[in-house]
Amino acid sequence: MFEKAYAAQCAACENCAKAELARRRHNLALFSLALGTFCIGTSEFASMGILQLFSASFGVGIPTATHAITAYAVGVVIGGPVVTLAAARMNRRTLLLALIGLFVAGNLLSAMAPTLEAMAAARFVSGIPQGAYFGAGAVVASHFVGKGQGGKAFALVMTGLTIATIFGSPLATLLGQQLGWRQTYVAVAAAGGLSWLALWAWVPRTDELRGGPVGQELVALGRRSVWAMMVVAALGVASIFAVYTFIGPLVTDVNRLSASTVPIALGIFGIGMTVGNLIGGRLADRFESLGLFCGFGLALIVLAVLGWQGENPWVLMGALFGVGAAIMAAIPTIQVRLTAFAPEAPTLMGAMNLAALNVANALGAWAGSLVIASHGLLSCVWAGFALTLAGLLAYVITVGRSARPDRGYRAMTAPQ
Repeated sequence: MFEKAYAAQCAACENCAKAELARRRHNLALFSLALGTFCIGTSEFASMGILQLFSASFGVGIPTATHAITAYAVGVVIGGPVVTLAAARMNRRTLLLALIGLFVAGNLLSAMAPTLEAMAAARFVSGIPQGAYFGAGAVVASHFVGKGQGGKAFALVMTGLTIATIFGSPLATLLGQQLGWRQTYVAVAAAGGLSWLALWAWVPRTDELRGGPVGQELVALGRRSVWAMMVVAALGVASIFAVYTFIGPLVTDVNRLSASTVPIALGIFGIGMTVGNLIGGRLADRFESLGLFCGFGLALIVLAVLGWQGENPWVLMGALFGVGAAIMAAIPTIQVRLTAFAPEAPTLMGAMNLAALNVANALGAWAGSLVIASHGLLSCVWAGFALTLAGLLAYVITVGRSARPDRGYRAMTAPQ
């Protein structure tokens, strides 16, 4: 009797040990995914923090220098869907490793660029992997967190990007201010190399992460609801970039603060984004549209306050937190809705979401620079307000009035 009880206890302990080991491996895999998005986010957002530095280095004005930022966004918009479709059958682990390798190469080219045109080309190359990485990363994360938690999975992948805005981008901006903007991209490339090693070591080799037929991905592109959601994302999220792109000038020129305050402002914005992302992931899995309505609605209020009282440093810092939190709270809902409309193509929907967000990047930077030329720096806030309002109205008119997603949505969100 005692021998049987002892054997049963040993078996239970062994099962517990195996479960704990599996949990640790899953956490390391999720960490490696977030580390990749941390590097990608640092590269993307640090470019905005060092905008004044490389514009002066190339002898061009700030509006012209934003072409390099726009080129990165175009790389994401084009690269995300194209790479995802081209690599549809590729194992997601192999795809992630290839994408980070290309990311490292693009950032090294950025560091060596002799002209603004060459830098724009290098930033385009750097942007190509982003959309496909987030799409494949979300699929891998879903493999570990389970069905019915698509919002949580995407938020976990996005966590690396939001943390990049707290630590990566401010530190990279500070590095650029102290050692030169080229060193920023060298440091980002080195971090990308560490990310590659983490993915290689901790994302398991398994057929469960294999790709699928390209035809199944292409079917999703014929759905109007997918494209409507893309428009909503591109418009609604643009305000975050209309503000973030010009944080440096808003801090130093509008508020007359020292350049050393810019990394602090970037960090405050990043804390807001991280908080919003975590809240948004939970809302996306529980409610169909609440995260988007709350996020865009709150952003409009904060942007109005910033546009009205943005010359006050306290208002500026508080509004930077608020805009980051509000817009990021809406993004997981966008991802869950996209996947609901095309549950058979989750990787492509992740890439399409990131493509839409980088259309927002380009649109926000363009709209901000356009109005700044004629109405001053603070007018970029009102450009962002108009874009987010347009995105919210587009959702109400199109996606919000459409029928609830098909059975794929219920299958995806139902508890297992």
